[in-house]
Amino acid sequence: MEKLATMDEEQLLQTISEGQYVLFFSANWCPDCQFIKPAMPEIERDFPDFKFLAVDRDDNLSLAADLNIFGIPSFVVYCDGKEIGRLVNKDRKTKQQVEDFLNDLK
Repeated sequence: MEKLATMDEEQLLQTISEGQYVLFFSANWCPDCQFIKPAMPEIERDFPDFKFLAVDRDDNLSLAADLNIFGIPSFVVYCDGKEIGRLVNKDRKTKQQVEDFLNDLK
């Protein structure tokens, strides 16, 4: 998974303007983020149509606030620069929950 550099919302929208992207918001100190991280490579393999981008919430506080990301781990999905879905809350997420969320977007 590629790590997204620190950027603002305008820069993000330029980066994700073409294609399908899953933004994975997390932080190193977050135990629920660490819980889902080991499953992320398999989730990425199960959804090859999406490009997954890791977003460190602490490095991107302004971006997280602009996108209303107040709980982590969280997932926001874009298609050609437009948001098409979000799984955003502070609750622990299982591999199955993330895959169900992504399947519902198809």
